[in-house]
Amino acid sequence: MATPEACPCPREWPDWDGRDVDLSAALAHVMPIRTFFNMPVGYESFHQRQAAEIANLEVKERWPGLVLSHVGWFKGRLIRILDEEQAVPPHHRIERLPTPFRLRARLHRGNVSTIREPYLALQRELLEAGRMPKELYLVYLTCPACEESKGGEQILMLRRWEESPRLQRRRRPSGS
Repeated sequence: MATPEACPCPREWPDWDGRDVDLSAALAHVMPIRTFFNMPVGYESFHQRQAAEIANLEVKERWPGLVLSHVGWFKGRLIRILDEEQAVPPHHRIERLPTPFRLRARLHRGNVSTIREPYLALQRELLEAGRMPKELYLVYLTCPACEESKGGEQILMLRRWEESPRLQRRRRPSGS
């Protein structure tokens, strides 16, 4: 069992539940990871390697331990947002997030096996608002070592979206 000091979970995180968040052009450390059919391979080692790399660069994270995980069929990435108020040395993994980079956040109390319905509700919400859903980022707020003390398993779903004129026209009633 991990000690609180060794726990990889963020100690605090922004209250984004149900909100739109704009991280356009935010400074970030982006680490590619290997996946196999949407399952990260060696997630913990990549997580630790990224934390060690950030510590070696002597840069600060805006929200320490808050990792946006994005997975695909055979590759994925871990993104940590860096503090903009410091000098950041040039590094091949430090980059600015694209513009626009708008996210809709939804807190899920449960694990990945129970995320389907909240995920579909989030997608439906975006479509009804005339926004085209893009990739999904998961932020694991609790690990098995600390989930009991933090109120159970919690995952923050962040769905990137873009404005869609076509969806906007569809949602308007005809004749107006």
